[in-house]
Amino acid sequence: MLNIELIGESEVVVTKDNTAKALKSGELEVFATPAMIALMEEAACNCIAGHLENGQSSVGTKLDIVHISPSPVGMKVTCTARLVAIDNRSLEFEIEARDEKGVIGKGSHSRFIVDKVKFQNKADSKK
Repeated sequence: MLNIELIGESEVVVTKDNTAKALKSGELEVFATPAMIALMEEAACNCIAGHLENGQSSVGTKLDIVHISPSPVGMKVTCTARLVAIDNRSLEFEIEARDEKGVIGKGSHSRFIVDKVKFQNKADSKK
């Protein structure tokens, strides 16, 4: 069962594959903002993993984040997501990403609980 204050984490080591240069979000070999966003969403998913009903999943609907400090190749980045609000099927998270030297990003993230089969069928019907 979902409840406020659930916490989820995710982590990754910065490699050439997840740099701004590799992901085409910049020219430098530092942890890319799109990679940080993916890590944040993964932490939110991990936060609610095992707490949804059978056949349910969640989809991201909104992100409001800042990327405040660069992380070089070789550095570990850890993200923590905390569930702060539940409104029926709408979930709100506070998220923070840190590297080995401190906070590199933070913000809020919204997810919505969906029925896996219905949602996939709706997406597939666009073909």
